[in-house]
Amino acid sequence: MGKVVVLGSLNVDVVTRVERLPQPGETVLGRSDGRFAGGKGGNQAMAARRAGADVTMVAAVGADDAGAAYRARLERVGVEARVETRPDQPTGSAIITVDETGENSIVVVPGANHALSAVDLGIGPGDVLLCSLEVAPDLVTRLSLQAARADARVVINLAPYAALPHEVIALADPVVVNESEMRLLADSDLLPTSLLVTFGAAGASWDGIQVDGIRVPEREVVDTIGAGDAFCGALAAALATGSDRAVALDAANQAGAAAVRWAGAQPDAAL
Repeated sequence: MGKVVVLGSLNVDVVTRVERLPQPGETVLGRSDGRFAGGKGGNQAMAARRAGADVTMVAAVGADDAGAAYRARLERVGVEARVETRPDQPTGSAIITVDETGENSIVVVPGANHALSAVDLGIGPGDVLLCSLEVAPDLVTRLSLQAARADARVVINLAPYAALPHEVIALADPVVVNESEMRLLADSDLLPTSLLVTFGAAGASWDGIQVDGIRVPEREVVDTIGAGDAFCGALAAALATGSDRAVALDAANQAGAAAVRWAGAQPDAAL
């Protein structure tokens, strides 16, 4: 059984609840919902850990209380924290607005996430490198190639969307995108050899293998923040155990559905 190495962001999510998401130029009133651990990287690492994987988190935070609190949270749940402290940058943050149906809009301020420098991943055969793009794309490129040379599996969640070099897209197994990212990918000249597309509540498809969405009663939906990250983390955990595509896709689908039942991107994530 391999481990999951997550390369990605650690953000502090500041969540506001509103009756409905504002239109451009509109002001709406909301209420504070608190400060939570978030960031695509942190969310995915926590999801992989919840799924039973040994997990290493490669990230950067600022020299502030938010960064110290996040590092302590990772270590408390058993995630190995290879986390740089950058005194010249604040810990990354995200401003999240959630409406009464659980839909959300998010603005990310990267901070220290974009200051993460190249590191030795300590990765090898049987391990899985899971990357997302709230860190510098050139770092994702370098470390994906490093992992591939070490015979590790590379999974790239192309979110937020950015074009990566052809050879990096080609080596990923899989590239994971949602519907909007799929459209951007289709308009590019990038050609994944392994592509997994998520459709939210409608399920997902991985090179012809499909799973239907898991129905969650409306009264049980708290919000959709982090559901895609939970999907990716559980997927990587399953692949690290040697699961085939169908089994890994099913595990990921179940984790994504479970994630809409708690507030914020991670369960019990208040900082």
